[in-house]
Amino acid sequence: MRFGKGYWKTFESGIEREWVITNGIGGYCGSSIIGANTRKHHGMLIASLHAPVERYMILSKIDETVSFSDASYSIFATARPAGNEEGQKHLQTFIYDELPSYLYQTEEMFITKTLAFEREKNTIAIGYDIVNGSKPAKIKFTPLFNFREHGSKSEKADLKFECSVSDNEIRLEHEKHKDFPVKFYFSEGSVLKRDNIYDEEMQYQTEINTGNTAVENNFTPYDIVIDIKPYEKKKLSFVCSVEENYAKDAFILIDSERKRIAELKEQAGYQDEFVNRLVQAADQFIVKRESTGYKTVLAGLPWFTDWGRDTMIALQGLTMVTKRFEDTRGILKTFAKYVKNGLVPNMFPDEGLEPLYNTVDASMWYFYSVDKYLSYTGNDSDYAFIKNEIYDSLKEIIENYKKGTDFSIYMDEDGLIHAGGGFDQVTWMDVRVGEWVVTPRHGKPVEINALWYNALKVMEKLSEKFGEDSREYGELAKKVKNSFNGKFWNEEKKCLYDVVSDEGNDDKIRPNQIWAVSLPYTMLDSEKEKRVVETVISKLYASYGLRSLSMDDPEYKGVYKGKLSDRDAAYHQGTTWAFPLGGLVTAYVKVHGNSKESIAYAKKLIEPLKDHLMDGCVGSIAEIFDGNEPVISRGCYAQAWSVGEILRAYVEDIYINEKSN
Repeated sequence: MRFGKGYWKTFESGIEREWVITNGIGGYCGSSIIGANTRKHHGMLIASLHAPVERYMILSKIDETVSFSDASYSIFATARPAGNEEGQKHLQTFIYDELPSYLYQTEEMFITKTLAFEREKNTIAIGYDIVNGSKPAKIKFTPLFNFREHGSKSEKADLKFECSVSDNEIRLEHEKHKDFPVKFYFSEGSVLKRDNIYDEEMQYQTEINTGNTAVENNFTPYDIVIDIKPYEKKKLSFVCSVEENYAKDAFILIDSERKRIAELKEQAGYQDEFVNRLVQAADQFIVKRESTGYKTVLAGLPWFTDWGRDTMIALQGLTMVTKRFEDTRGILKTFAKYVKNGLVPNMFPDEGLEPLYNTVDASMWYFYSVDKYLSYTGNDSDYAFIKNEIYDSLKEIIENYKKGTDFSIYMDEDGLIHAGGGFDQVTWMDVRVGEWVVTPRHGKPVEINALWYNALKVMEKLSEKFGEDSREYGELAKKVKNSFNGKFWNEEKKCLYDVVSDEGNDDKIRPNQIWAVSLPYTMLDSEKEKRVVETVISKLYASYGLRSLSMDDPEYKGVYKGKLSDRDAAYHQGTTWAFPLGGLVTAYVKVHGNSKESIAYAKKLIEPLKDHLMDGCVGSIAEIFDGNEPVISRGCYAQAWSVGEILRAYVEDIYINEKSN
């Protein structure tokens, strides 16, 4: 993906697009395509001190100034309240392929800056490839250091470091984090102490837009100055790390990371540019978790950690479509280990903390993930893995849902699952503002009962495979199907109620009903399935996903912006979500019999996301978008279940079907 000067005709247009790369343990690096940091979470090194959490901003950026005998050019871009520093005027091209690269030009000099992580290390490499013309020059590099929690900000009083320089390495020890000294390596150059040791008032436009604190301070104790001869070609390595040992050749790390990403695409095996982009994006969410010893999934970048519900929804696209089956097994095994009272954890435990279990759907999506894993693999060894490591946990979940467990989760006499009460928020529509439960959905939510039926059918199949009596699961599934058809069909609106309860059925049109059609095992007849799909498309489809509430509803809120309480009020009341679009694509192709026409139509539903990869966070898919046009991306700039579900649906329902037709 290549961006030229047309994308930054103004400073404001240049900061509209951003990028991110990750290190596989929760750390990340990101900025805008002009190199100006626009949010607290932008920086060259955000390290994860206890994978994948405890994330700290370490290196904000490096400011570069090129000087000739008669002129000087700052090529860095920074927003300030008093006026912007517009080094993007010297930026010719920004490229995001496997890695981000900036190409600058000042007079006869060209500078290419590329960034890459040392894999599974809190080590960022910045490689400068310089080609000079006829004039001698100096380049001054000013690293901007910090040591703060990645969602906070620093005052000058917070930036207290002990500093030293030796053997081409700057070493800093923050007064509160002496166990993690910062090392900054430079391959050559003279180190000069700065009179002004602070970079003040870096302004973050994204924080202004969301009503947060928008001004930052960084620590700048040194400049590194390097002489460039006429016609000289030079490679410069800068490496910043909080690791005890770290690699020091930036270009070896850059080449290694390019090769690793290329191998991921080759392993996945798809000859499709869109799919390969998403295979690369999927990799950003798969990380190691120190507390469990296994892989896990970050729900979204830059601020979410790993969540059970998000993992089980995203897992198919992130690890199965991409053929990362070892990662799949590790994640499934980890969740099985932490099942409690039939509940899969919604949030993983860290040292000294108990898991959070406030979700009804994570356990149900777990069955879906197990079944999909076997559909992608299906060898005897895979079934043996499920039987030995997973099956008992599946039994435990079913039994606890039948008899009742925490958060008012229980099977009613009709076989359907009830969930939630009071201030509980246990479905994915889970916002609560103080004592205001924005979307309570207490009762029998439609997608939970669709997932419950699917889980029972999975257990029926597995118990048969493992030589056990499957009749109990099959008979209960029949009861659930009869009850579901009798209670959830809304004849007036020709779709499904969102929630059925004793207090009255909720007839708001939401995307949750699409999973009653798209799951592997479903309960509706073909005509009703078609009606559901038609309703969802006509009432909820937006260019990049499905609105969380119909625009016809008086409670609809079409724009997600402003202070947190305003955003929370809109989060599930009209905001567009990308991940349910995966369910719609699957459902549409299914109800039209996998016809060529349905595949072509499904492709039109998903096609706008190809353009989105060039917008927002380039190369990835955002968490949410406005419900109203022009459907601007909001929330996390890269979301696991957005990437995972779009990747899964595109490959399973479009790419494979096109190949077979």
